Amino acid sequence: MATTRSAYSRRYSRMFRFSIRSSQTLALSRGLLLLLALTGAGGTVFGQAEHANPWAPTDPGPLPPIQSLSDGIWLKGDLHLHSRHSHDSSNNSEAKIIDFSKSVGMDFICITDHDNHVQGDVAHNTWIDPEFKSDSVLLLYGAEWTTTRGHGNIFSARPYDHQRLYDVRDQRDIVIGAVKKELGVHLSANHPSGKDHFGFSYDMVDSIEVWNSAVWPKNANAIMIWDDMLSSGRKLTGRGGSDSHHGTPDSPELATKNSYQREANYVGTPTTWVFAKARTLQAVVDALTNGRVAVSANPYGPRVEFYADLDGDGRMDMMMGDNAKPTGKPVTFRVQLAGKTIPGGDYTVSVVKNGDPFKTLKAEGATPAVEFTDTPASIGRTYYRVEVTGPQTAYPEVPKSMALSGNMIGLSNPIYFNFDPNF
Repeated sequence: MATTRSAYSRRYSRMFRFSIRSSQTLALSRGLLLLLALTGAGGTVFGQAEHANPWAPTDPGPLPPIQSLSDGIWLKGDLHLHSRHSHDSSNNSEAKIIDFSKSVGMDFICITDHDNHVQGDVAHNTWIDPEFKSDSVLLLYGAEWTTTRGHGNIFSARPYDHQRLYDVRDQRDIVIGAVKKELGVHLSANHPSGKDHFGFSYDMVDSIEVWNSAVWPKNANAIMIWDDMLSSGRKLTGRGGSDSHHGTPDSPELATKNSYQREANYVGTPTTWVFAKARTLQAVVDALTNGRVAVSANPYGPRVEFYADLDGDGRMDMMMGDNAKPTGKPVTFRVQLAGKTIPGGDYTVSVVKNGDPFKTLKAEGATPAVEFTDTPASIGRTYYRVEVTGPQTAYPEVPKSMALSGNMIGLSNPIYFNFDPNF
């Protein structure tokens, strides 16, 4: 019996070893077959090594010429305002908004009442109001496009069929984008983060509200979204808007629980500046679309101006909003504050490059200014933008706004390099 068991054990062991060798041989054979399948006649392995990314950074080709830095005029305004035609507004007639805007030197405004409060019929509410007129303030046509996926503002130099946009508010983005294009209007994403965030594709907007209301700290996420869009190649203008709803009651008994907001957030908190070719409605919209835009804490505060000397001749030949091909050589950038600054004020310029902090500089002098140099990449996109902090210029007509804005004075739009205009 012992002999039988031993013979059985030896025979089983030989079978087990043969099975292992067979499995190893089979695995090796399969590996060889796979290798042969992945190689060409020359024995080169096909796969990722020969992959060509069709979206890799390339030379975008000729870019539109940069427009004149002197042929234009700085205009200031507020692009997000609500009158009595918004049901959540109080004591804020159009006449009250327009008269106040004139008193603080506004050049343009857009009264953007909620379209859902009038079932999309903005034309027969906000625009037909007898008070919708001014002999000095440019009045853009627009409304706050109020949907289940968030809010956006429409800006136009002429009346347009807003009802069409309201009717497609809950359709797919491709449908909405087609209607927006047919109407020829400027669509801007409102307060992109928070309760009423913009939940649509940013591919169909022309600008983004990066500073909503006097409360600067609440805009951190909006700035982050803006940088995300810019870093991914979307040349979107950053703008501001007070989003103010409430005016001063004509008598004490008309006051509401929200009337206190009038002293903290009203027309011009913040103020959006555009470098327009003329003092016309269309020129304002064009400048907003092209990005020659800055935002300041209030209409009396200094305006941030951002320029670049592309060719190194000592003269600035680009400004915020402009897009150029780099030369491969260093570019000199200049940041200056125009307007009412605080004498001896400590102004700090924070430069953002491609979404990341790049430099922190001090702007000094009677007209605070500072310069820096950097070399944009020859291939691929590069953008620079700036934010300025320092002492607030007083806004006595809205006295509590300065505290809400903190030390945030203003910001610029980017200067771009190698951004594809057909993106």
